[in-house]
Amino acid sequence: MVELIDLVKRFGELTAVNGVQLAVRRGEFFALLGPNAAGKTTTIKLIAGLMKPTSGTVCVAGFDVQKQPLEARQRLAYVPDFPFLYEKLTPWEFLRFTGQLFQMAESRIQAAARELAARFNLEPYLSKPIEGLSHGTRQRVAIVSALLHDPEVFVIDEPMVGLDPQHARVVKDVLKERSLLGMTVFVSTHQLSVAEEMADRIGIMHQGRLIALGTRDDLRRQSGAAGALEKVFLALTAQDPEGAVEKAPRA
Repeated sequence: MVELIDLVKRFGELTAVNGVQLAVRRGEFFALLGPNAAGKTTTIKLIAGLMKPTSGTVCVAGFDVQKQPLEARQRLAYVPDFPFLYEKLTPWEFLRFTGQLFQMAESRIQAAARELAARFNLEPYLSKPIEGLSHGTRQRVAIVSALLHDPEVFVIDEPMVGLDPQHARVVKDVLKERSLLGMTVFVSTHQLSVAEEMADRIGIMHQGRLIALGTRDDLRRQSGAAGALEKVFLALTAQDPEGAVEKAPRA
């Protein structure tokens, strides 16, 4: 559902994404980890079509994001770490607007919006201007709007930013439920606990490259470190100060 083929993104002399190969399957919950400036957010933006790669290809649901952008984006939902919302609208108006962008029938918009608003505890805020809402509430509005059209691929950067433990649990539960029903979830996060608890597979980026890829047990074998994912992550990134770890397999 998400395929990155020899993906490269350069900004002048800086190579932010360096030859990444990755295929994420339908219904897979995939977590992308890495230190600051590893290339995670750039990779996410390339998948979402917000940046053009220097070279290589991104495909979403079988469609080339650069050559077939409308087809790819119809099947994709993207939530950045600091999502943009129209602050003068209410959440209900914003959800209706989002549904109309995806050409959803009004009855479907109403049903999906009410179901998701209840699940994410947004009902008390639906008629209040977004500009007066807390960051965590805005984050929930953004996630609900992204789920509204039932995307095939859901891409989110730092999903738990601003969320209290109760609503972080709701987000985890909903995304896992959707992935079990066939939605591909691609999460970029600094929170190792999210990856350890939720992900079917984990990729670790460092200095623009995908240096490790697999299940939690796969990563433990690759790193030689037992125990928590934190130890595995630190061992793998320490092994690759100059890009010395063998390139992660394409899988």
